[in-house]
Amino acid sequence: MTAVRSSIPPALSDPVRILLVEDNKVFREALELLLGLRSDVEVVAAVGDGPEAVSAAVDLHPDVVVLDFRLPGMDGVQVTSAVKAACPDTAVLCLTATASGAETEALMAAGAVACLRKDQELDEIVAAIHSASAGRLARAE
Repeated sequence: MTAVRSSIPPALSDPVRILLVEDNKVFREALELLLGLRSDVEVVAAVGDGPEAVSAAVDLHPDVVVLDFRLPGMDGVQVTSAVKAACPDTAVLCLTATASGAETEALMAAGAVACLRKDQELDEIVAAIHSASAGRLARAE
């Protein structure tokens, strides 16, 4: 009998805990539903604005915050800065349709690990979430 190997590395066998931040309710619910079908990630909360995102990050300490750049109350740079100040071990990954080069640079300067387009394949987004989490784990050690 041949053993079947998992495609998920042992260090990532527990699901990556995600806080999803998106103001477009339809997109947020669709992404939450799609991510919920996977065993390698867990959406611990999904919120629709910047202040909610910071509060949820402080309360839940997710592994990765996946956030839109344009949010009510605070933009992605402000949310990233606040999350990194309150939860330095939490990785922040931006998922946006509209961030400019300067906005992406500002996100990275604030502590985001990457900025992806919303039209990327789900597997690419999940791979980036795992990379962000692995980087978070490496920094925390």
